[in-house]
Amino acid sequence: MSESELNSYQISTIGKRATAYFLDDVIVSLLLFIIFYNQLLNIYQQVQNHMDFTPLVAYLQENTLIFILLRIIYQTFFVWQNGMTPGKMIMKIRVIEMDSGNIPSFGVAFLRASIRIVSESIFYIGYIMAFFNPMVQTLHDKLAKTVVVDV
Repeated sequence: MSESELNSYQISTIGKRATAYFLDDVIVSLLLFIIFYNQLLNIYQQVQNHMDFTPLVAYLQENTLIFILLRIIYQTFFVWQNGMTPGKMIMKIRVIEMDSGNIPSFGVAFLRASIRIVSESIFYIGYIMAFFNPMVQTLHDKLAKTVVVDV
């Protein structure tokens, strides 16, 4: 896509993106709560009755990979399908590929989602880039060659 075509889009603000991130995080957390409800209830009872946090630590260690995979699947699926996660839909913003202006392909959506996890894991360093970029691109946007625009 040429620069003039890209200029026809309104780049989304950091505020809208942060709110969409928060909303998506709440949705994923609710999904995890539903999936692991019985296990969490048992852990809560252990902590409440015995002040034993060992089951909580074990739960976190055992399920970290599942948490990460669910976040990657969530982001990949929704961005690949229509360029918007539920949080982005609410905030009326969309991810597009910079080269074509189309919603991201599966590969691009997966790459973007995977790099997001790395950015989050390293003190959100990849997100800080958005504050210094005229197109408000994070590390995962830069590497996936995407940009977030208003719908």
